[in-house]
Amino acid sequence: MSAPQQPTDRLFVGIFPEPAIPLRITRTAEQLRARHALRGIPLPPERFHVTLFHLGDYVGLPEALVRTATEAAATISARPFAVSFDRAGSFTGKSGKLPLVLRGDAGVGPLKDFQQNLGAALRRAGLGRHVSAQFIPHVTLLYDAKSVAEETVEPIGWTVHEFVLVHSLLGKTRHIPIGRWTLRG
Repeated sequence: MSAPQQPTDRLFVGIFPEPAIPLRITRTAEQLRARHALRGIPLPPERFHVTLFHLGDYVGLPEALVRTATEAAATISARPFAVSFDRAGSFTGKSGKLPLVLRGDAGVGPLKDFQQNLGAALRRAGLGRHVSAQFIPHVTLLYDAKSVAEETVEPIGWTVHEFVLVHSLLGKTRHIPIGRWTLRG
């Protein structure tokens, strides 16, 4: 009997910042890194995003899941909305690899509402196992061994105009959009 293969592919639904915003996120990550003497390197600007739903890690791309998630996403009707993150701090994680993240309070309310509506569409499509009751909107900045207590940062916000189904190649730091839906309401 052969050993199980390591996952090579991840699927998630997320939102990405407007084009000018990743540079602001990078600057904030670098300031926090310097202030707290962190060794972790900020993620590349094209990797900054908010994960709405993690649809799993797989060996190969599960076409049936992609098709079902795409059909569910196509049922969403929403207007563009603003999102804003005004705090930073570490999440718990693997020892030595703690995510330093941006978070928000009131500025993420509309994002939480949108995520709940999308979750309902995924449940209706039979993908309820991928819909968690807990959603903490965040943008991962970097990973580090050192934990950083939550602190206020200059708000970073943008208007969400679309959401994306992403194929992530694990270990290769590559995100491939495989579906995009524009918010029009």
